[in-house]
Amino acid sequence: MAAEPAHPFVPYRPTRLPEPEMLRRGREFAALLDERRSVREFSGDPVPRACIDLAVRAANTAPSGAHQQPWTFVVVGDPDTKKRIREAAEAEERINYEGGRLPPDWRAALAPLGTGSDKPYLETVPWLVVCFAQKYGVRPDGTRRKNYYVNESVGIACGMFITALHTMGLSTLTHTPNPMAFLSGICGRPPNERPYILFPVGYPAPDARVPDLRRKPMDEAMADVPPR
Repeated sequence: MAAEPAHPFVPYRPTRLPEPEMLRRGREFAALLDERRSVREFSGDPVPRACIDLAVRAANTAPSGAHQQPWTFVVVGDPDTKKRIREAAEAEERINYEGGRLPPDWRAALAPLGTGSDKPYLETVPWLVVCFAQKYGVRPDGTRRKNYYVNESVGIACGMFITALHTMGLSTLTHTPNPMAFLSGICGRPPNERPYILFPVGYPAPDARVPDLRRKPMDEAMADVPPR
């Protein structure tokens, strides 16, 4: 008789859908996500805090290396704190854009997006959510615990956070001012965490515009082995 596993297991019996229902759901979900766009022009209209909580709950279901869930989502709604974050982010971005810290290739890649050092949306939006990646864990006795696949795990969680927001009719932006260490101080995070992505969350402004971009076609996004 096989030995019992060292950790408990529970039955997993998800509902098996009929094929037509599988495809219907898949098409609807893909069509919903195809409408998603990154937004840089936001409305100041309030968003229920419960929506943020639900998006983080969805993100918290993400798979992670050794199930260590090496993320912390920090929610900021206080106007003074949002102002401090905007000022610090813009200071770094001015060095990037006007100070020459961005290399020419990077600037060329960003040009179609129309980005610059001014980030007024960081104050306009009702919520900022900063995802921090836990470089290592901390046990109750204060000793360090190694975390595995941190970048991959946190990246998946952030993708699920974005998807949850879009499903609720909200918009966001994956803002990564570089360097981002100022977020650790403003948000009061411990030394085992590093800022990963800063998400402004809200509704698009009534006159919001986004770059006219096209997504990669499926024949470039997917390949079969052996080819069809």
